[in-house]
Amino acid sequence: MNKKKENIYGYIFILPWIIGFLGLTLGPLLFSLAGSFTNYNVTSRMDFIGFENYSRMFAHDDLFWTSLYNTMYFVLFSVPLTTIAAILISTMMNQSIPGMRIFRTIYYLPAILSGVGVYLLWMQLLDPSTGLINQFLDIFGIEGPNWLFDAGWAKPSLIFMKLWSAGGSMLLYLAAMQGISKTLYEAAVMDGASRAQLFFKITLPMVSPIIFFDIVTSTIGSFQIFQEAYVMSADNAGAPENSLLFYNLYMWIKAFNVFDMGYAMAMSWILFIIVLLLTLLNFKLSKRWVHYEGD
Repeated sequence: MNKKKENIYGYIFILPWIIGFLGLTLGPLLFSLAGSFTNYNVTSRMDFIGFENYSRMFAHDDLFWTSLYNTMYFVLFSVPLTTIAAILISTMMNQSIPGMRIFRTIYYLPAILSGVGVYLLWMQLLDPSTGLINQFLDIFGIEGPNWLFDAGWAKPSLIFMKLWSAGGSMLLYLAAMQGISKTLYEAAVMDGASRAQLFFKITLPMVSPIIFFDIVTSTIGSFQIFQEAYVMSADNAGAPENSLLFYNLYMWIKAFNVFDMGYAMAMSWILFIIVLLLTLLNFKLSKRWVHYEGD
């Protein structure tokens, strides 16, 4: 079979993917880009209005800035804290003691539980009057906060809940740690290295590619926070006091509550640009601290 025929058969085999990409990814992407310059509201035709949606977003919509601030706050605290928690948990789980498999399973379980079910469970745990967390704090004479009903505690509540599911990333770190050659640790111990030096000089550099991967994916995922705020906020609108009005939730409200679809499309492209720039920045900075085995 000549090379031309091989290429033809290759394109035939990937044709379903090409059709899916054009119809379900590239097509909607271009449609949303065009729609962001219109006043499209689903029921009317798309009338071109230029950059009016973008100017209204930046200059006249205070809730846009509120939603962006809430999302940036969540990303800024949840990504580093969950990353650190996952590394510490995986370090503890990387010990050769009896029953360790049971503990690994227990820590990983939250990562596979259903999203909405987990949110409803945490709403019960964080209930200011009957929740187990405040009842536990009351044992020590500590008056628990109102959590999801207090604007100052609403976002920390979701970050606290996010830490509970750090077991998903733990599995990646654990696999990376178990792949580190023990001879590295043995040689360092013979040179008089302490446990802290073993961790910071060998373990962290060797798992830095996994840390980088986790930070990039967690950042992208945190910017897409929606379900938590939709289920756990009052009236599904980001209450109390818009403290849980995250970017995606506000974009959903604009698109499907008030049917300002053109404005929502413009918001989606701003989010895309923000995430793209942060991802490129992460890749740029990774050259300074990520160490690959072949380097």
